Amino acid sequence: MPHSSFLAEVRDAVTPRATLLIVGVIALQLLFIASYVGALHDPKPKDVPFGLVAPQAAAAQAVTRLERLPGSPLDPRALPDEATARTQLTQRDIDAALIIDPRGRTDTLLVASGSGRVLSTTLTALVTTLEKSERRTIRTIDVIPSASHDPNGLSSFYLVIGWCVGGYLGAAALAISAGAKPSNPTRAAIRLAVMALVAIAGGLGGALITGPILDALPGSTAALWGLGTLIIFAVGAATLALQGVFGTIGIGLVILLVVILGNPSAGGALPPPLLPPFWKAIGPALPPGAGTWSARSIAYFDNNAMTGPLLVLAAWAAAGTAITMAAARVRKRTNTT
Repeated sequence: MPHSSFLAEVRDAVTPRATLLIVGVIALQLLFIASYVGALHDPKPKDVPFGLVAPQAAAAQAVTRLERLPGSPLDPRALPDEATARTQLTQRDIDAALIIDPRGRTDTLLVASGSGRVLSTTLTALVTTLEKSERRTIRTIDVIPSASHDPNGLSSFYLVIGWCVGGYLGAAALAISAGAKPSNPTRAAIRLAVMALVAIAGGLGGALITGPILDALPGSTAALWGLGTLIIFAVGAATLALQGVFGTIGIGLVILLVVILGNPSAGGALPPPLLPPFWKAIGPALPPGAGTWSARSIAYFDNNAMTGPLLVLAAWAAAGTAITMAAARVRKRTNTT
């Protein structure tokens, strides 16, 4: 009798729904480990956009030699002069450039640690080894250095992660307080409006903390505020949309997309050229990746190369809004029939 009573207590305490949720949590945990370790455990440069300035007679030969390096770490292209190399670094068309001195044996490597110090350090080590094999030396110039209070170029990444957390936790709080699925379009619109207010406040707070308060990031505080507002609303609207379609499970799907897949592929801990192919491919399409690229552009690269990432974030915001409203309309029709 006590044994059967205990089993009854277990069945009552651990319902089939709770079991499914626990299985889902374990699956997310294992995916988290697989994604982060898979993305970050063995960084190797692959097809890094790389400029080469050399006399015309030697340029083609040098580009060919760099193209044929084992593992294809570089994607070299000949440039006419150092000024062009510096411009392309600022525009984020290349990540480094080698200026070959035909009159001496010391060449110059231009890097930009503002896009991530680990990348500039990796490229410096790679080129130094190549130059030694040719009995040459290099001097490295950091054309766009990371800020003194952002020595590893990671503040932009952590700022964006914080904004993303604000987006999905804000939407989750609305679900916890009033149900995951809004009962009608009016309530769905109210939730979206609340998320917009959360986005404005969170975007401003993040920009002020990393800018004027901590002096961690240079660049326009107003531009960072606008970016933060867009990121928070994009993630929040996507969370509301997934909750509206799938209920509470939608929060888990957002964690899968933004945290498990988005964070390691964002180019923060490892810039995109050092990521494995899968994470390098998906990163730009997810809010953390689009946001990190944009934050670094604002902080270090004169707002260059931001059109694509901003369109990605706008698409997440628009799709999240549309799906949230559509799901609420469907739910209202279902409830009235």
